[in-house]
Amino acid sequence: MIIPDPIYDYDVAKLVRALKTAILDITGELSRLDLAGLSLANSKFALAEVSKILSGLNAESAAWVEKYVPKAATDGVIRAIVDLGVVSTVEEAEKIAKFSRINREMVAAAVADTQADVLAVTQNIERKVRIAVRQATADSLRGNMAKGVNGSRTISRDILSGMKKTLGDSVNTGIIDAAGRRWDPKVYTDTLARTKLSQVHREASTNEAIGRGAYYAVVSRHGATDACRSWEGRIVKLIPDAPGEFPYVGDIPKRELFHPSCRHVLSPIRDPKLLEQ
Repeated sequence: MIIPDPIYDYDVAKLVRALKTAILDITGELSRLDLAGLSLANSKFALAEVSKILSGLNAESAAWVEKYVPKAATDGVIRAIVDLGVVSTVEEAEKIAKFSRINREMVAAAVADTQADVLAVTQNIERKVRIAVRQATADSLRGNMAKGVNGSRTISRDILSGMKKTLGDSVNTGIIDAAGRRWDPKVYTDTLARTKLSQVHREASTNEAIGRGAYYAVVSRHGATDACRSWEGRIVKLIPDAPGEFPYVGDIPKRELFHPSCRHVLSPIRDPKLLEQ
């Protein structure tokens, strides 16, 4: 039986939609600030509202991770069970699929890592918004003080425009990754979620295969046009000391296979001689 490659678009979209909603809510909160007469009390209240919005997002994100990371791992186990011929259908595999000790530990680590990565996105937004609001408050107070009045509407239009831009940019300030690349938070979250679910699927499938004495796999095909295309359909080892001249999957550079958002999966096999032709 040929199992379709996993597609997590719908699952990932839920997480990204939650982030987009939170960003819109924060933007709305900031747009209500009276920048010309911004007081410390008003800015404090706005920041409290932003924190409340992000706390809700963090809770929703944590629930997403707790649900969909184990789901991806279960999909990987099911794939290995069917590919190795333990059962002939997905429905049968679903009934016997369970996590081995190594997969339980892998899933727990993946859940913790993913939650930390998603939390970093919201913490970055909150930090940037906090800095921007404090700066806007200081600019407003200085602007009015320079005019020698305590009333509002005395700050120049250019200054107000600059304050609005700073506040707006703070919500969408990008995440800078280890390679120094700046990501829009929504794009970053989408890429992060896709990459993590695919990685968990492959690792769970690999662990299940090794546990059943299968030490090889075939890289899936979907007509890739990037560097991955040279690996499509190729046999790889799941452990380095497995017999044969096949490449060990752990030695393949990430720029060539399993890069961020990579859709390729591994289909475990017991005897590579059956597919060498």
